[in-house]
Amino acid sequence: MLILFDIDGTLIDSGEAGTRSLNLAFKELFCIDNAFRDISMAGKTDIQIMKEGLLRHGISLDGNLSLIIESYLKNLRREINNPLRHLKPGIKELLDRLSSLKELHLGLLTGNLEEGARIKLEPFGLNRYFPAGAFGSDHEDRNCLLPIAIERFKRLTGIEYRPSECIVVGDTPRDIYCSKPFGARAIGVATGPYSSNDLRKAGADLVFEDLGNVDRFMELVLYERLHPL
Repeated sequence: MLILFDIDGTLIDSGEAGTRSLNLAFKELFCIDNAFRDISMAGKTDIQIMKEGLLRHGISLDGNLSLIIESYLKNLRREINNPLRHLKPGIKELLDRLSSLKELHLGLLTGNLEEGARIKLEPFGLNRYFPAGAFGSDHEDRNCLLPIAIERFKRLTGIEYRPSECIVVGDTPRDIYCSKPFGARAIGVATGPYSSNDLRKAGADLVFEDLGNVDRFMELVLYERLHPL
């Protein structure tokens, strides 16, 4: 089994570090304050968000995307060090329990740029749990990321996981949707901006209010009793 986790809203709360870093990038490059004030970010890839910001403010993509990425990552390295960042309930215990099991692997499936993902996870000591995954820097469309993650784990472990052997864990409908075209299963966690009901409506196979009850997660997921609660 391959379990792929989203980051923001699922594993951690970055204390708005990502949003601040994007706004700072646009301020530095284009002298625009609060450039992303009216742009919804939940579940989107970083590249989608950056392009939406450029479009909203009438700025050409030509040559600017790479500048935004560079500035964003520079600011993120600083902004992640804030007093509001925190782990979501149960995450450390859950990852410890899952990573001890030889019959499964843990990875990431996130809209974050890979470097941004690692920056966000590093202060919490979480990078060690996730040797590989698929990121917003791999493809702008989140729905294309699952095959990338599967291929990476094939190269890493020699195991060619079928999509039906994969589970995507996330806090937004987009996390749910990206599993469905391939026949993977999806677990919704209502620790982000969406309710349990929103995640069920999106098609989650199982929904948790949070991951604080690690025994419950292990019971339902590892024994494949995936039924909506």
